[in-house]
Amino acid sequence: MSKRYPGGVVSATAPVVVGPVDGEGGTAPGIWTLDQAEDYLAQGLWPKPPIQGPLWVWGQNTSGQLGQNNVVYRSSPVQVGALTTWSKIAGGWYHTIATKTDGTLWTWGQNNAGQLGQNNLVYRSSPVQVGALTTWLNIAGGAYHTVATKTDGTLWTWGKNTNGQLGQNDVANRSSPTQVGALTTWLNIAAGVYHIIATKTDGTLWSWGYNAQGQLGLGDIVSRSSPVQVGSLSTWSKIAAGGYTTIATKTDGTLWTCGQNTSGQLGQNDVINRSSPVQVGALTTWSKIAGGTFHAIVTKTDGTLWTWGYNFYGQLGLGNAVNRSSPTQVGALTTWLSIAGGAYHNIATKTDGTLWTWGRNNYGQIGQNDVVLRSSPTQVGALTTWSKVAGGFYQTIAITSP
Repeated sequence: MSKRYPGGVVSATAPVVVGPVDGEGGTAPGIWTLDQAEDYLAQGLWPKPPIQGPLWVWGQNTSGQLGQNNVVYRSSPVQVGALTTWSKIAGGWYHTIATKTDGTLWTWGQNNAGQLGQNNLVYRSSPVQVGALTTWLNIAGGAYHTVATKTDGTLWTWGKNTNGQLGQNDVANRSSPTQVGALTTWLNIAAGVYHIIATKTDGTLWSWGYNAQGQLGLGDIVSRSSPVQVGSLSTWSKIAAGGYTTIATKTDGTLWTCGQNTSGQLGQNDVINRSSPVQVGALTTWSKIAGGTFHAIVTKTDGTLWTWGYNFYGQLGLGNAVNRSSPTQVGALTTWLSIAGGAYHNIATKTDGTLWTWGRNNYGQIGQNDVVLRSSPTQVGALTTWSKVAGGFYQTIAITSP
């Protein structure tokens, strides 16, 4: 007798695993033995069911990035349509990207550089499907560009390309998804303002685009228009991007940063830029990572929340506006779960399904039904079904369980 799980079936046949199976980037097709499944469960590596549910947005809406068929700002969560099949979400500066459980890809908002992938430069204030494919997997948004992977492991980019951030070996904008090379081994992706970072299934790290602050981690400040490997290690795990920084963990739980450090956003206890990855402290317990324009937000395996970098708007959640150049714990709770960073605000969920925001709120992006900034985490409403969060520049995107 076998039992079906997300990504596989428990039976007597050995599995075929593609990439790290962490419920975020990798996949786990094939057949799994019960022993193997139990081993992955014990490590927290068994593939999780895909997140799906209603989609909610709030904040700035100048370009229609809230998907409400208008350009009216919202200071409280408002649902996008009535569907409950939204799966993954990402935000650019003024555009929004999402997938559905059927593998389709949808975009809306600003489209001045073709970042919506619609083969034109027409803004959209409601979700519009990108092509007809049902094989989109991971998504990320830069300032004016978009990056995505498909289930076959290919990598695709479109939008603004003035710094080579599309990885096409040129600086020409694209208004439709264009494949980056021919490889089928791309895994996780993240986008900064004008750069992209990605990992492959072999655990290597790659970067390209704007590099004036060393955010590509290549030991120089030369921009690249094609993917370049960062070092030779094959132990990279999770990745995130700040505005002009790169944040990554390794499989050993260590945390590494590079790029701009004018506000201490690299967590190195100084304000010196780094053009190669530098370890943040000596801990091996870092878990989830996210970046704002000039700050970082990270959790540890014990469920604690840590921030550092620019703090003029209270985005570090420490009850003040003092910058930090080293990781500083936000309160004493051990129940933080998912995290995301906007330009100058943060979004997080707890294990009880509640949603919390803090930081700049000039467009209502922290969802408190006002435009008053918060320098400490504040709960959004009373719902306990929040499951996924993402940030744009001044907008917030989230999914609740249906």
